[in-house]
Amino acid sequence: MPKMLLIVLDSVGIGALPDADQYGDAGSNTLGNIARTIAGFDLPNMRWLGLGNIEGLDAFPGLGSPGGAYGRMKLASPGKDTMTGHWEMMGIKLDRPFRTFPQAFPAELMQAFEKATGKKALGNEVASGTEIIARLGEKHMQTGWPIVYTSADSVFQIAAHEEIIPVDELYQICKQARQLLVGDYLVGRVIARPFIGRPGGFTRTDRRRDFTLKPFQRTVLDILLDNRVPVWAVGKIHDIFSGQGITESIHTHDNADGIRVLKEMGSSEKQGLIFANLVDFDMVYGHRNDVEGYAQALGEFDRALPEIWDGLVDGDLLIVTADHGCDPTTPSTDHSREYVPLLAAGPGIRAGANLGTRETLADLGATVAEYFRAAYDGPGESFLGEILG
Repeated sequence: MPKMLLIVLDSVGIGALPDADQYGDAGSNTLGNIARTIAGFDLPNMRWLGLGNIEGLDAFPGLGSPGGAYGRMKLASPGKDTMTGHWEMMGIKLDRPFRTFPQAFPAELMQAFEKATGKKALGNEVASGTEIIARLGEKHMQTGWPIVYTSADSVFQIAAHEEIIPVDELYQICKQARQLLVGDYLVGRVIARPFIGRPGGFTRTDRRRDFTLKPFQRTVLDILLDNRVPVWAVGKIHDIFSGQGITESIHTHDNADGIRVLKEMGSSEKQGLIFANLVDFDMVYGHRNDVEGYAQALGEFDRALPEIWDGLVDGDLLIVTADHGCDPTTPSTDHSREYVPLLAAGPGIRAGANLGTRETLADLGATVAEYFRAAYDGPGESFLGEILG
């Protein structure tokens, strides 16, 4: 059995989708705008794969003979959040977006939350996570009440100091909230946001955890397990799919840790799908409009790529993509509705194959299924035949 390394660069979009204006994202281009903002910015290894040859991405010079296959994908589902992107990759196209609360959560929902948890809530507003912790963290420490907030995404976020509400207790509070957020309150993710420190110097820890809805239907991951193909989840993949369709999960602390795991697994004898999410691009840099930090993180991943693909042997495949955008150069700190890159490499890849514009991220799931010879009749069209031979 071969192995596939499928790496999602969380939020590394490459240009606004045709309907981006309906989401307030006209002009967003996460990767392109970073490249135009940071002098001398380059991603030579991704360009070698064909990054600069992708249609519409004119921020990088293309190569006459790329070493990989390249293209871009549209998000066909409504919305622009992490779950929507990853679920569509694995064969679930949504017909309606997860619900957002641009005016914060309604009183009846918060009353139900407080009754279920036995705790009052601070905040209940649309806010930046670091900002609301800085502003309400001291009161939280005085009262013991958790901080609740949301954003333009479909999230119900709960922040608590680890010394005031222990992390395991925070996780339990999140599980109670998860049970409430169904039906008319169909929120994609409940996110635990533990932090430490003292007033004026609070810091979020890496013990974040996402409590998501279970996929509404079977995904390509379930199909792989049915065919005895192992699925290794690296980073927050386990949380995104609520553990469904996963053989084993590897928790990572940050991008550097995720890259370390990918290097190790890429050169190991492990077989099957190694499905990884590198979240720092989105969580640490995109949502904080940190253009320089985002650029630096991209450079670190690019420099690591040769060590990741050097471990591949005949029959193995590497695919690099993203789930949405989060353009740090725009005033917004929210996700942006963008095309995502599609880059493929491996010993048997047809170098220079142009995969064009794929109409749905589900093309990736169809390709994964065909690669592992697993029968699949869901949405999307496999591009395996276009990159092999």
